[in-house]
Amino acid sequence: MSIHSPIPEGDHREVMTDYLEALSLVERLHRLLLDVIKDEFERLGVLELNSVQALLLFNIGENEVTAGELKSRGYYQGSNVSYNLKKLVEKGYMHHQRCEIDRRAVRVRLTPKGREIREVVGGLFARHAEGLVARHVVDDDGLREITAALKRMERYWSDQIRYIY
Repeated sequence: MSIHSPIPEGDHREVMTDYLEALSLVERLHRLLLDVIKDEFERLGVLELNSVQALLLFNIGENEVTAGELKSRGYYQGSNVSYNLKKLVEKGYMHHQRCEIDRRAVRVRLTPKGREIREVVGGLFARHAEGLVARHVVDDDGLREITAALKRMERYWSDQIRYIY
């Protein structure tokens, strides 16, 4: 087994610097997104939900899913998905029902109360999309380019998990 230096030499050093900056930015953006959602709900006086739970409700939408499906569809990456689903059921934001085929699995869907939260998050995202364009932060083409680049990174990382080891 050979051990490689974590810092590449020459031309690759700049790529490594940019890559590490991109990784840090993705992580910061996710945390900021959660903070923005938290702020919106604090302004509205909705304090019984955390931002992860609100985002989970938004991503589920009109679907009926299991916890495993949430992870496999990329809606939720946390290890505490079951905890958050349980809390959302207890607070009346979701219905749950055992699957007919696999009694171990539980399917969940939004209640009317959950759909209201989804609408709040959707409205917040719509205002942000409009604000980004109105303030010339990014235009439609720029958003498409960013999204395409992030999807390519997602595919690359997924391939690393599937095929390297």
